Amino acid sequence: MNFLGSDPFWRSPLYLDEDIQIKKLLLTHDPDGRCLDSELLLRAIQYIILYSEVPLTPLVSDLQFDAMAISDESNIEATISQEPLGHVIYKISLQMRCKWPGEDDLHMRTMFLFDLLGKYKWDAKMVIVLAAFATNYGEFWLLRELCPRNPLAVSIAMLKQLPNDLSTLKPRFKALNFLIKNMVDVTKCIIKFEGLPLSHVELDKEVDVTKSNIYVSAYWVTRSALACSSLISDLIAMKPEQVNLDSTIIATWELLSLVCRSSSIWSHLRQQVDLCHEQIERKMCQKLLELFKESPINNQEVLHMLFASMDDLPLKDCSSQEKLGVSELENKVVVLLISKPELLPIEELLFLVQQTYDHPLNKNYKGNYEIVWFPISYSDTWTDAEVRCFNFFSNYMPWYSIRQPWLHSSAVVNSMKQAWNYKGEPLMVVLDSRGMVTNSNAIDTVISWGVWAYPFSASIEEQLWEEQNWTMQLLIDNIDPLLASWVEEDRDLCIYGSENQEWIQEFISKMKEIKSTGVQLEMVYVGNRNRPDDHVRNILASIAEEKLTGSLSFTTTQFFWLRLESMRRSKLRLRKTADNDHILDEVSALLDFSDSGWAVIGKGSSTDILQLQGKELMQCLNLFSQWGNNVAKLGFSGAIRSALEPSSLPGPCSHSTVIPYAEGLIEGTVICEKCKRPMKKFIVYE
Repeated sequence: MNFLGSDPFWRSPLYLDEDIQIKKLLLTHDPDGRCLDSELLLRAIQYIILYSEVPLTPLVSDLQFDAMAISDESNIEATISQEPLGHVIYKISLQMRCKWPGEDDLHMRTMFLFDLLGKYKWDAKMVIVLAAFATNYGEFWLLRELCPRNPLAVSIAMLKQLPNDLSTLKPRFKALNFLIKNMVDVTKCIIKFEGLPLSHVELDKEVDVTKSNIYVSAYWVTRSALACSSLISDLIAMKPEQVNLDSTIIATWELLSLVCRSSSIWSHLRQQVDLCHEQIERKMCQKLLELFKESPINNQEVLHMLFASMDDLPLKDCSSQEKLGVSELENKVVVLLISKPELLPIEELLFLVQQTYDHPLNKNYKGNYEIVWFPISYSDTWTDAEVRCFNFFSNYMPWYSIRQPWLHSSAVVNSMKQAWNYKGEPLMVVLDSRGMVTNSNAIDTVISWGVWAYPFSASIEEQLWEEQNWTMQLLIDNIDPLLASWVEEDRDLCIYGSENQEWIQEFISKMKEIKSTGVQLEMVYVGNRNRPDDHVRNILASIAEEKLTGSLSFTTTQFFWLRLESMRRSKLRLRKTADNDHILDEVSALLDFSDSGWAVIGKGSSTDILQLQGKELMQCLNLFSQWGNNVAKLGFSGAIRSALEPSSLPGPCSHSTVIPYAEGLIEGTVICEKCKRPMKKFIVYE
């Protein structure tokens, strides 16, 4: 079997029979399940290599951040081995650095390293070998960097008898850098192949061919790393007369031969891995789309496909950091929160938590559903900034999360994008307990209704809206405990907003005058949708300091507007319009109010709710003496309506409507939406 065709660089006296050598290599391979985050470790290795090519200072900040990302990622360590990763790297680096008597044969030394790394997967073997080389390589260049200005470094360099002038060795180091780059490129291919979800789809013979190339590539990466380490070690105690052009040319040609060999290996391996990747992506995408259309017995097959990774524990509980398997989600409703690594703006994130895990009803559904965060990078490769962002949010959120999203199959990511039309905006895709998609985007449903919308299906969303009327209870919901209690107590309530502090002062002054006549009315300032944060904060502080009226916290005012926006999007997704849907019409009017001032007046579950803007509102309040006597009979909002719409004065109403039962509705007054007169109530039992 000739895996690299007639490539002359592959032919070697040591490898006249490739099959035999591959079999010997496989005899050393006995993985026991331990794994590490190869991609993250390789990123750190690349920084060390970069050290040798650029000045030290500009990289310090980036390196600190990368080290932080690695130290925060507990999964970089082997998951089964009791031997710390640092000890393994040190042991390999020691073997690479030292040539014991009788061990000049690179092939023998290479095979010995494979014996030491037998329990690891192929990608882990490679990054450990590169990490061991990088520590030796990095120590050498760090010593060279510090030598001119650090007495300790000068003393150590003198004891090691390092050459003072490396200019003659420049061609050798240039060839070394080419070889290191090829070693890293080959390792990336191996990592990419090991990360493919091969267990989920069946491929053609390409997999066997690619695996054989992986074995060969792994051998030559390890052998090349040993050759590079030998070059660094040979500099120690090198006599001045040995640093000459002839020795440099010989050593450079030896390295360049390895560069040509590794380039050929990388080119062939990359083609094979890309071919496997394309086949897997195509077949997984097709299989996932078919699964979404089927009616599975439970959700395990679908979830195993969605969370396909190199690890049997692809999830983590963000609150406890416990690693979890897909079986934790069996027979549960699963809500996939798909977003960028930045998750959501902080106010939306806090409100989402309040509407789910902090919702008063959540205890009734605990264990019946789980939210799983599935972050997707902006590109095919996760950046350090994205990793840090993910680590931060996944350490503080109350839900589950993908544990290592940068290792996730691109086939799954692309399938999700195609199936659910993901384009960067956050989605909440709902899978029922059998794994069927019941809502392709429930984020507005969850924000609007919270746990009330369990199990968050599209049919439940539509049903909830059909049962609702435009009331203060719907408008306020549970965004604030005090407001919720006022609604529950059926108090007259006025919520208002404006960016104009003079108008606010005038409005409050007039309302206090009205309340002094005995009118019972609670007032709450809810900010303004389109104003800068600082402006609203200043108004809230002023109202609170002077104790003019009630007010929400700044965060809660944001919750109020976020929920209204979600309510409008939810209605529009159900193909409602302001012309045929009263609630959508009222919500849209609220969101589109001008900044000059407005108020919404109503109480509890009563459908008699009034919205007025600045000028019209103040004109009406100034005429309180003319309509104030109607407050006792019609309620505050009904009395105002009687002043604005004479046809709303008490009298018979010839219209009829059926209103679903809600607690407290029997005692309330229902105003006809057509003629604005109070409606006579009849109770119908079904």
